[in-house]
Amino acid sequence: MHKSHDRPLYALVLRAFAAVLVATMFMLGKVLGQRGVALPEVLFWSRFITLPMLLGWLWWRRGIARLATKRVNSHFFRAVCGMASMGLNFAAASMLPLSEFTILNFTAPLFAVLITAFFLPEHVGPWRWAAVICGFVGVLIIARPAQAAIPLLGGAVGLLAALSIALISFQIRDLGKSEEPISAVFWYALFGSVLMAAFLPFVATAHDAGTWALLILIGVVCAFSQWLLTASLRYGTVASVTIMDTTQLLWATIYGWLIWSQLPSPNLWLGAPLVIAAGVVIAWREHRASTQVRRSALLEGTT
Repeated sequence: MHKSHDRPLYALVLRAFAAVLVATMFMLGKVLGQRGVALPEVLFWSRFITLPMLLGWLWWRRGIARLATKRVNSHFFRAVCGMASMGLNFAAASMLPLSEFTILNFTAPLFAVLITAFFLPEHVGPWRWAAVICGFVGVLIIARPAQAAIPLLGGAVGLLAALSIALISFQIRDLGKSEEPISAVFWYALFGSVLMAAFLPFVATAHDAGTWALLILIGVVCAFSQWLLTASLRYGTVASVTIMDTTQLLWATIYGWLIWSQLPSPNLWLGAPLVIAAGVVIAWREHRASTQVRRSALLEGTT
C-alpha cells in the first residue's frame, strides 16, 4: 500500500509558481521561433540544460542515488509523450497570440474528464459533464469558426496540445506514486534530450549571443517549471492542481502586450470565463469526490 503524499495547499502553491514559469517558457519559445530557431532545437536545449543543473546539485548534496529507478520503461514512455506534447504546445504558441493559446490550454481538465469517463473505471456525474459542455462552448465563442477569429490550424494544434497535457498529467500522477519529483524530471530530461538530439544534424544552425542566451534561459526555466509541475502532482490530484494553471492567462496577457503589443480579443473575454468556470467546477467535484472517499476509508477503518 502506497504512502499518501496528499498536501493539497502545498500542491496549489507549487502549481501557481509553475504557471508563471510555464507562461515564460512559451513566451521564450515563441521569441526563439521568430529568431529562426527550429522547434526540435528549442526542445533539445529546453531539456538538455536540465541535466547539468540537476547532476551538479545532486552531486553537491551527495544525492545521486535519488535518481535510481525501477521504472525506466515508464520514464522513457513519459519522455516520448512529453516531447510530443511540448512540440504541440510550442507549435501552437507560435501560431496563436499567447492569450488565445493559453486559454486553449485550459481545456486540459475538460479532456481529463473525457479520459476518465471513457477509459477509466470511474463514474462521471452530471456536474462534470455540464462543465465539459460549458468549457467547449467557451472555446467556440473564442474561436468563432465561421468567422475564423483564430487560425483554424493553430486552434486545432492548441486543442491537441491540451489533450496531450491531460494525458501526461495522468502519467505523472502515476509516476509520483513511486518516484521522487527530481528523479522524474531527470529521466524526462535525459530521454527527451536523446530523442531530440537525433534531429539536430538536420535542423541546427549558427546563432548569435542573444539567441544562445535565450536558449540557455529557456532550459533553466523548463527545468524549474518541470520540477514544480511534477511535485504539484505528487502532492495533489490532477483535477485540483490544474485550476492554478488559469493564472497563466495573466502572465500570457502581460507578455503579449509588452513584447508583441497584442491584447486579447473581445471574444476571448466572453469565452474565457466559461472555460475557466468549467475548470473550477471540475476541480470542485474532484475535490468533493476525493474527500468522500477519504471519509469512507476512515469510517471503515474505525468499524
